[in-house]
Amino acid sequence: MKSENNKNRLLLGTFFSLYIAQAVPMSFFSTALQVLMREQAFSLTTISLLQLIKVPWILKFLWSPLVDRKCMTVRDYKRWIISSEVVYAALILGAGLLNLETNIQLIIILVFLSLVASATQDIATDALAILSTRKEQKSFVNGMQSMGSFGGSLLGSGILLIVMHHYGWNVVTQCLSVFVLLALIPLLTNKKMRLVQEKEPSHKAKWNDFIWFFGRKEVYPQIGFLLLYYASIMGLLSVTRPYMVDLGYDMKEIGVLNGIIGISAAMLVSYPASMLIRRWGTEKAKIAFAACILLATIYFAFMSMGIPSKTELVVGIVFLWICYGMGTVVVYTSSMYIVRKGAEGTDFTIQIVITHTSGLLMAIGSGKIADLAGYSGLFCMEAGIATISLLYVIYFFINSKKNI
Repeated sequence: MKSENNKNRLLLGTFFSLYIAQAVPMSFFSTALQVLMREQAFSLTTISLLQLIKVPWILKFLWSPLVDRKCMTVRDYKRWIISSEVVYAALILGAGLLNLETNIQLIIILVFLSLVASATQDIATDALAILSTRKEQKSFVNGMQSMGSFGGSLLGSGILLIVMHHYGWNVVTQCLSVFVLLALIPLLTNKKMRLVQEKEPSHKAKWNDFIWFFGRKEVYPQIGFLLLYYASIMGLLSVTRPYMVDLGYDMKEIGVLNGIIGISAAMLVSYPASMLIRRWGTEKAKIAFAACILLATIYFAFMSMGIPSKTELVVGIVFLWICYGMGTVVVYTSSMYIVRKGAEGTDFTIQIVITHTSGLLMAIGSGKIADLAGYSGLFCMEAGIATISLLYVIYFFINSKKNI
């Protein structure tokens, strides 16, 4: 029993380190550039276009069948993950050697390419997580995935934002490249990782597998869920930092309130959320968490009608990130159950890409709407979307017998 518990802890720790390695650089780049551009009086519309550097995470389904096809054993998955991580670190180092003020375009290109490598690592990591965990472990491994992602965001958009304020762009980004490589240590030392169900050569993924994912009627309710569930909360998150700048908060305060306090709340709630999902089942959890998201959007809509106090703002930020943390775990867990044999990475990637696409469109559109209608108009619109999302999950999932 003790040996089995140690094995489980090592497995969860391995995935935590891989997911945090993805999140730290991406959150740092998007946050640091966003705040710096707002301080230089760029419009919200222009700042929102920075979300386009995440396009590789939207298009990664195009090469996910290749990863599924080439990876048949744990050793294959490790090879893909390690290779992608090394390229990822090299590109981050390249961006860190450049001057931010004079080479911004080249830096953005290198960041974009680094996210291609990061997305490839994510495909292989997600597939390995699905194949190396039993049914009852999946909510917990997704709790680790969520904790890793939010832990990375905590470092990238919180702590490192403050560190950059003191040490500058070059020092922080060069240290990031080293961190990405160090995150490989648990994977390299985990010799006991095994596939719960061995992949069969007869079920190798094909290039057009991402198309046939949509050929199954049973996935349609899940697709609608993925499109709606993150939409309102991503719209809110995309303008929170510019909103704080306009309220008079500086980079350090934004880093503490949004990047540390807020993201810490999401990280801390991730594992308890995985336990609730295990107890309630994914379908009941979808409804409960959607109701919380709606309450968060309503809170921001009322708060933005005046000038909020610091306490009111912190309460809103913490509540917003708690909702995001809970929603992330239920999205990941439900997506793991709707994958085909041999196309695990592809099918999981497609579902997560749907959420990223919805979130990206909302993030880009939110800047434009905020410019035109103000923050209050934007937050009221987000509350309307959250209402539609709640009604959708109630209609499709309240009578579901699933409890996975």
